[in-house]
Amino acid sequence: MPLRSIIPDVWIASIVLQVMLAVVLLAKKTWQKYPIFSAYVFFGLFEAAVTYAVFQKVMVHFYTFWIFEAIGIVLGLAVVREIFTNLFSPHPALRKLATMIFRGAVVGLLVLALGVFYAQFGDARGFANAVLLAAKATRILEVGLVMFLFLSSGAFGLHWRQNLFGIALGLGTLAAVELVTVSFVGHVSQNTARALSLVRLLSFSMSLLIWMGYLLAPERVTGSADVPKRAQLEQWNQAVMELISR
Repeated sequence: MPLRSIIPDVWIASIVLQVMLAVVLLAKKTWQKYPIFSAYVFFGLFEAAVTYAVFQKVMVHFYTFWIFEAIGIVLGLAVVREIFTNLFSPHPALRKLATMIFRGAVVGLLVLALGVFYAQFGDARGFANAVLLAAKATRILEVGLVMFLFLSSGAFGLHWRQNLFGIALGLGTLAAVELVTVSFVGHVSQNTARALSLVRLLSFSMSLLIWMGYLLAPERVTGSADVPKRAQLEQWNQAVMELISR
C-alpha cells in the first residue's frame, strides 16, 4: 500500500486520539494543574484539524503548517518549563534558575530564527527555513532537558507512575523522533520524506497514548521516602539562592 494513502488514515487516527486526550484532560480536570500542557494538547488538536482541512490547497497548507509549527515550538518549550516549575516547586531558587535558563533559551532561539529569516528575506521558504532551524535547536533542548529529568528523577522523588513523569516521557519521545525527522527534511527523496512524515505521525500518536495512559491510571503520591536526598537538594537550593542574590 502506498505511503500516500496511509498517511491520511494515520492523520485521522491521531486526530481521534487528540480528541480522546482532550476529553480526558477535561474530565480529570488536569488543565487546572498543568494549564500549559493542556493548552499544548488543545492547540495540537486545532492545528491538526485546520491543516487537514487545507491539505489540498498547497500554498495555504504550506504557510499554515509552518506558522503552526512556530507556535508549537514555543508551546513545547513552555511545557518543558511547566514540568520543571512543578518539579522545583519546593525549591524556589532552583525554580528561578530554571526560569532564567528557559528565558535565555527562548531569546537565543528567537535571535537564531530571526537571523535566518532576515538573511533569506523575500524568499518564500525563508520563514520555513527559520522555523526549521529553530525546531532543530528546540528539539535538542527538549531532549536534553527531558534526559536530565529522567536521570535526576530519583533525587527529586519523581516516580515513573506520576503524571509529571508521563508528560515528560511523551514529550521526550516526540522530541527525539522529530529531531531526527527535521534533520533530514530537504535532504531526502520524496518517498523518504513521506516515510519520515509517517514516522512523525506515529510517534505523535505514541505520545498521545502515553499521556492518556498516565492520566487514566492511578497516580502515585510522592512520600518522604521517595526523596532520599532532600537535605542535599536543600543545600543546592541554598547555594543557587546565594548565587542569584549576588
